[in-house]
Amino acid sequence: MKPPLLPLLACLLAAGFAAPAQNTLQTAQARIGIDEKGFVTSLVSLQTGKEYSPAGHSSPLLSLHEGGQPYGRLLLPTRAAFDAGRRELTLSYPNGATAVVQAVAKADYFRFQLVSLTPRGTVDNIVWGPLHTTVSKKIGDLLGVVRDDDWAVGMLGLDDNTIAGPPADGDCAGAGYYIHSPDPKRFPVPPQYHEGERFGLGGNGISDVAFYSHPEEYFQAVSGSGAILEPEFGSTVAFHARDRRNIDTNFWSLLPDFNRSRPRHQVTDPVAADFTGSAVAWFACPDAQGLQVIENIILAEGLPHPVIDGKWVHDATALKPDITWHGPHDKLIEYVDALGLDGCSCQDEGQGEYYANPADHWQGERVGFTGGRRLTYRKFTDECRRHGISYGLHTLCLFLQPGRCTDVSPVASEHLQTVCRTKLAADISAADTNIAVTDPSFLAEHGTWPDGDDGNYLRIGGELVGYDGISATAPFTLKGVKRGHASQAAAHQAGDEVVKLQQNCYQGFCPDLTLMPKYADYYAQAMVENGMSYVDFDGLESTLYLNQGYYGVRTFFRRFFATYARLTGGRAPRVMGAGVIPGGWEYVGSCNVGGNNNMFDPVNNRWGTEGKDVRNGFGNSYFPPTFGIQDWHANWSVYDAENLEAKSIGWNATYMLGLSQAAVENCGEKDAIFQAYRCWEKARAAGAFTPELKRRLQDPGCKFHIEPAGENNFVVHPVREIRATEAAGNVAASVALSNPQAAQPLQFALQVDDAVSGLVITLPDGSQIKSGRALAKGQFILCRGNSACVADHNRNPLAGLELPHAGQLPAGESRLGVQFPGAATPVRFNLTVWTLGTGVKTGA
Repeated sequence: MKPPLLPLLACLLAAGFAAPAQNTLQTAQARIGIDEKGFVTSLVSLQTGKEYSPAGHSSPLLSLHEGGQPYGRLLLPTRAAFDAGRRELTLSYPNGATAVVQAVAKADYFRFQLVSLTPRGTVDNIVWGPLHTTVSKKIGDLLGVVRDDDWAVGMLGLDDNTIAGPPADGDCAGAGYYIHSPDPKRFPVPPQYHEGERFGLGGNGISDVAFYSHPEEYFQAVSGSGAILEPEFGSTVAFHARDRRNIDTNFWSLLPDFNRSRPRHQVTDPVAADFTGSAVAWFACPDAQGLQVIENIILAEGLPHPVIDGKWVHDATALKPDITWHGPHDKLIEYVDALGLDGCSCQDEGQGEYYANPADHWQGERVGFTGGRRLTYRKFTDECRRHGISYGLHTLCLFLQPGRCTDVSPVASEHLQTVCRTKLAADISAADTNIAVTDPSFLAEHGTWPDGDDGNYLRIGGELVGYDGISATAPFTLKGVKRGHASQAAAHQAGDEVVKLQQNCYQGFCPDLTLMPKYADYYAQAMVENGMSYVDFDGLESTLYLNQGYYGVRTFFRRFFATYARLTGGRAPRVMGAGVIPGGWEYVGSCNVGGNNNMFDPVNNRWGTEGKDVRNGFGNSYFPPTFGIQDWHANWSVYDAENLEAKSIGWNATYMLGLSQAAVENCGEKDAIFQAYRCWEKARAAGAFTPELKRRLQDPGCKFHIEPAGENNFVVHPVREIRATEAAGNVAASVALSNPQAAQPLQFALQVDDAVSGLVITLPDGSQIKSGRALAKGQFILCRGNSACVADHNRNPLAGLELPHAGQLPAGESRLGVQFPGAATPVRFNLTVWTLGTGVKTGA
């Protein structure tokens, strides 16, 4: 008997649903409409009434994928029925399956969870969405969010098996580029390209830096698959969950466009993870509130929420530079204090790359000082902690290397990650190189995608065996066999398992999902034993070597963080990685990948290609951009160093300042840099930078100088540089200067490209600075208004120069003359003149 109509409508409205044919769910910010077929037909901002569901492109709430079908072919629902009391939707599919989905509208998000799917048949994946939207300015494919200036739409997986993107081979996006201009007026797409067009990476397929090959702003690097551009209408966001209890065969590579790392077949092992119970949060809100809404979801759903020094790792007010250290450690703490970097992390790059080895817990006196003194990590980290420094190491994550790891040598673990499995066709002795197997599937494929063609390795029992190929016909006999690779050769019997092993890019191996938790525990234990609260996981892509895509990333991080918390009474470690991979966003607060001019050039004020790509890829997904590792250069001017700070604040970016005692002590402007740096960091900590001021700090045509103006108040001046490269000899060169600001003290640096015996500099007012002192190639003449000197190539003063009076740079147009009396041929010189604009006062 059907229930009366009016009571049913009342129940539906009470559950957040409106009347048929447009059933609705509503948060504080948005309303979605779901039709009688189970499609989202409306996504509306409650504040503006704007519709973000594209006309003619409604979105299935839940799609199904059947095994044996191309991943792009999904089963879409044909009918939806609503149970208001249970807050459930029952979706019907053309294959006869019925899905029961719990649907609840929370204050900030829509929560959907798969309760059941019957009959399952051959369904191996469920897909949330794909959700179509009109939003397309910023494609946050790393996280699964799309953003315009005023609105954001995204998803979060609420369990480890619900991962970003639709199902695909490898459950992970392959790297590449696509065409998309975030601002068609400023960055128009040339006619030879079209929006959404896909390209492979450039470079040589080996060097990380070489991958980044397109500096144009309309080339966007792929960071994940949680969201994709749809030029026809906007964008698509999707998450999926797989039945990992099945064995899958993938044909995949993270770097598919290079022959060396071309896709190869990988047969997965079963994992105890299913799609029943998969849950997702959909959110739609003003873009300015996006990160806060994500945190609200994380807290409400009990998702990973690392808090360090009282702040969530994604709290923008917690952003600050970190340190990467080289050489003797005498002055590490002194420099951090001088720079005002209390609360920073310090990666000890000089200690080398630590490979995972459960037998090595980093004990012994390994921290070196001038004169041979050494300390244990524990003693040094205790001292660092007293100065607010989180000290840690640079590690190669899940790279298990022959001769370095007890799970590889001398006996290989049965839980090294496999590519495929077969069996011995006949008994072999420890010396046999004539080895036949029962199934040759995929053994003819040379190498593995992470290591290219550099090696083929099998495991038989605890022995590692190298080989070059396999015969095309039975008996399937291995070619080029090399017994006992990093292990002891042994006899084996017919029927013994033979597995091809996945390799890392350094010709080592990696754990499978059964062994991997041991390594997550190992890192946590070694860190705690040594008093460390920070670690840099270089080689973080090794979490993808487990052939389970982003599920492997999440599984590693969850175990590592849980173990560290258990051993420390609930604390979270600071983590940096070689990249931000979907599944790791929740755990990693900064990612200072790459470095120097490939990322950002603070001297010439330019983004590098890698910096542009990483900036957009991270920033689109509410993750801070990075300048990578920025080494302190001994020849920096104070304005160069200040520009690094100003630009990082302007872009809400992080970076690691590369320090060594040699670089800092050789720097002539060390003290001025320390003073300015402390001021920038004090202003950053005080929250002194408004959004408008941050936008000004991004200006690539300006550097900036900061001065204190009372307690937690500051004045920020724009700094323009006039740069010229000229040549002079007995005949003076005259350099035009243009100062759009008011008259001010004259500041300049003149560097010679070759040795000169003396010089005469004619100032704008006609007065002169004269020196009969010889200058070597690369040395400077420095002027700071009322003082001038000869300085070495690192700006260290060598001799003072007499000024007739304080130098002045007049407003408007003027000239500066340079002459090298007695020079046989003209000598090139580089001149930089600084002009300071009107300061902007700002404060806490």
